[in-house]
Amino acid sequence: PPPAAIKRGARARARGAAGRSQTRLGGRGVILASTGGGAPVDADVVRAPRPEYIPNKIDDPNYVRVFDTTLRDGEQSPGATLTSKEKLDIARNLAKLGVDIIEAGFPIASPDDLEAVRNIAKNVGNEPFADGYVPVICGLSRSNKKDIDASWEGVRHAMRPRIHTFIATSKIHMEDKLKKTPDEVVQIAVDAVKYARSLGCEDVEFSPEDAGRSEPAFLHRILTAVVEAGATTLNIPDTVGICLPEEFGALIAGIKANVPGDYVISTHCQNDLGLSTANSLAGVANGARQVECTINGIGERAGNASLEEVAMSIWMRGQEKQFFGGYNAYTGINPVYIYPASKMVKDFSGMAVQPHKAIVGANAFAHESGIHQDGMLKNKKTYEIIAPETIGYFRGEDSVGVVMGKHSGRHALSSKLKQLGFPMEGDALNDMFARFKLVAEQKTGGVDDDEIIALATSQEGAAEESIAWKLEDVQVVCGTMGLPTATVKMTGPDAMTRVACSVGSGPVDAAYKAVDELVRVNVELVEYSVTAVVEGIESLAQTRVSIRPDPPLSGGVAMIKSNAQTGAATARSFTATGADTDIVVSSTRAYVACLNRMIAYHASSVSAAEEEAAAAAEEAAAAAEAEAPAAAA
Repeated sequence: PPPAAIKRGARARARGAAGRSQTRLGGRGVILASTGGGAPVDADVVRAPRPEYIPNKIDDPNYVRVFDTTLRDGEQSPGATLTSKEKLDIARNLAKLGVDIIEAGFPIASPDDLEAVRNIAKNVGNEPFADGYVPVICGLSRSNKKDIDASWEGVRHAMRPRIHTFIATSKIHMEDKLKKTPDEVVQIAVDAVKYARSLGCEDVEFSPEDAGRSEPAFLHRILTAVVEAGATTLNIPDTVGICLPEEFGALIAGIKANVPGDYVISTHCQNDLGLSTANSLAGVANGARQVECTINGIGERAGNASLEEVAMSIWMRGQEKQFFGGYNAYTGINPVYIYPASKMVKDFSGMAVQPHKAIVGANAFAHESGIHQDGMLKNKKTYEIIAPETIGYFRGEDSVGVVMGKHSGRHALSSKLKQLGFPMEGDALNDMFARFKLVAEQKTGGVDDDEIIALATSQEGAAEESIAWKLEDVQVVCGTMGLPTATVKMTGPDAMTRVACSVGSGPVDAAYKAVDELVRVNVELVEYSVTAVVEGIESLAQTRVSIRPDPPLSGGVAMIKSNAQTGAATARSFTATGADTDIVVSSTRAYVACLNRMIAYHASSVSAAEEEAAAAAEEAAAAAEAEAPAAAA
């Protein structure tokens, strides 16, 4: 059976359970905590070690902090909108993964963003693991008091809060965007850091936006000033992804040599030239001890440095001092959670992972060449430098082994889901089992592992919103003999069942129009795609749909997404997937899931805004009561 958990540098020891064994996989110090069939049981995971957290220094010069900005920069990707619950679920998985800092959002953007950051700070930021680890919860802010106040309100509830403030420092940004002189920019940055510290935040990160195109001398000047003002981390962003690795490494080395004080140097590399991972590693080799990245590399434009690529590069090659400035670099990442985190972010955000994506792509551990297959059959290390189990992808000897079909029971499905990294129980398992049986009864030859994953993820993505509209039945009539017609039966949020019939230009269009008649929410279809999960005519179809309010900015403040750097407002779009052997059913499932996501997000945003207004009114009333006696006196 495949391994259940993995940890770098762990000491081999018995786990005390009968039948368990310890095995060393390829690579240095990769020890299995146990072997027992499938995805890791959290209690079995021997977590990676890390030094004690101190904001402005790291006691072990070999240690590299991982700063994940999936929930902030990643969500700025066009089409990526996450609900508050999804953000919390991702944050919990990031904590399992072992990231040192979670940038939970941009609190000033909207009341819902603020509430999401506050929720993560109160929960994930106060849930220490047995080894004492608890992630730092960070909020982004521009260099002004209003932004910083919102950021502090969001993160202050965490055991380890951090404020991340920034201002542009390149000539083009200062002159054309900010309309500020260099002296004014320095003063704004210093005032922002001092104000953040005055609120009681002892962990303040400062970023000179577009550092990659900034004059080194001015960069050293402003960074020295903010360190003196109290900044504990200096994040160096290659905001437009223009730097080459040697160039970016020299930039980091120059800062380390010319900026005095106690602080941690961080990197934030965009992927516009496809060099974000290389630049991040060059930064580490030249003294950076924090790397900012995202799951699957999602983010603005071409994306960010990919967490899985940076972490596994250091995991694989960090002990080779010649590549890391004479240090034995390591992180606190627990690789066994990489693949499950990647799947969750992909499914929740709707941002597809390219098949040939390093580490987590569908083809990363696939071999079609006859020569490669021959080598793999003889020794898997001939063509795989990382065992898939290391990152939590439990392939097993033959796609995990058991063939699932219409005669498979609930227990077999539960075991299979656990092996594939999607454990379910209770109502979630019951619902999944019902959908699995419907598919299995229509297929010959069993249901493929990839098809089971498609069913699990499409269902999981809609779990939170199932209280809104539920698709009960859909039937279409189409062909060359008449107009395509669809009949849809749905249960609404009031538990009433309704039926609508509509015609369209095709069966999917007709089904969507019938759904629109029932839900009555004006939306624009932004993207629609259908893919076969596996080869063959009987393959499960997976549909990906993106929608946004129609007109685009008609949904009010809740439906507008603000860019942290430019302040530009764009309409939020919502993405979901559906899976079924029938393309029309798959398409309709995805569309309904999209609508539910949008409805749920709007409702939570309105609720957050009302709570924020009520809290402000209470504060104003309390202040008025306090002032009344003084005025009377």
